[in-house]
Amino acid sequence: MANTRPRASDLGVHIGIFEPGPHNSITDVSEVSVGHITICEGTGQLQIGKGPVRTGVTAILPHQENVFVRKVTGAVHVVNGFGKALGFLQVQELGVIESPIVLTSTLSIWRAADALIDYMSKNNPGVYSFNPVVGECNDGYLNDIVGRHVRSEHILGAIENANSPNSEEGNIGGGTGMTGFEWKGGIGTASRLCETPQGTFTVGALTMTNTGDPREFRIDGTRIGRHLLPPKAEFDPTNAPGSIIMVIGTNAPVDSRQLGRICRRAALGLGRAGGTASHSSGDFIIAFSNSIHPNKMDDADLTPLFIGAIESTEEAVVNSVLRAETMVGRDGNTRHGIPIEQVRELLSERTG
Repeated sequence: MANTRPRASDLGVHIGIFEPGPHNSITDVSEVSVGHITICEGTGQLQIGKGPVRTGVTAILPHQENVFVRKVTGAVHVVNGFGKALGFLQVQELGVIESPIVLTSTLSIWRAADALIDYMSKNNPGVYSFNPVVGECNDGYLNDIVGRHVRSEHILGAIENANSPNSEEGNIGGGTGMTGFEWKGGIGTASRLCETPQGTFTVGALTMTNTGDPREFRIDGTRIGRHLLPPKAEFDPTNAPGSIIMVIGTNAPVDSRQLGRICRRAALGLGRAGGTASHSSGDFIIAFSNSIHPNKMDDADLTPLFIGAIESTEEAVVNSVLRAETMVGRDGNTRHGIPIEQVRELLSERTG
């Protein structure tokens, strides 16, 4: 069934000052594609290894060629390191990404990395070392996380099914079992068109949102969480748990150092949506530029790209919550989709 829940733009919200790309998605960046595999099986009490299963895989392809051969400029930033990201250190050290970027459940990242090695080895015979890039968030509240139900065919399926444009959001792919500000969370995406002296470039964001205190949730500055909380919300106000992976893509001709500067601004977008990077929240950002002419911009001209990263991340986080539907998982654990009509009413009360 198609997801009919609205995005921020459908509610008349225009976050920030820049215009979005034609699909308001990371796939507005030329050549970028996204694929999802969703695994939703079983109900009832948890039986480790059997389910219920509420998980999946999201794959981001920086371009349509062999990424190991045509590596892309890369950068990473750790806001809070309570997580298990794979491949990020080599990206930080060398400034390039050589694999699709895969997002999935925390305890499945090693299986995802194994599948990526199989995928890259098949496509690059004679090569004996690879740096698979995998990000994770913990979906254990709804999912049989220890059962590790993500398998090689799911990783390969997400890569092979990647397409553009792609604005799928909410309970899909790696976001299937995720929580956002104690509401149901998941995948969100957005983009911005950024005018610079060198030309207009696109910055896009995709987030797998599994973090946040519901009282802090904001939509374009409106304190939604001040007036609207999940039913029977149970959370520790000193330590909202969870994680978030923020992926930033652009076609701007920047080098790795400059991309790192852009990458770090995504944390401001998370903050504008109400994220606080609590003690147990693993908040990671990974960015890429698929331009074939890196190091062609002056630092003084990067500010529009900074703004694009902030605005697209903020909107992606908001969309990941708005588009996620109520889900019942293992042991009857439930995450409720945020009630859209009440959100609409709160937004209509804004004075400007």
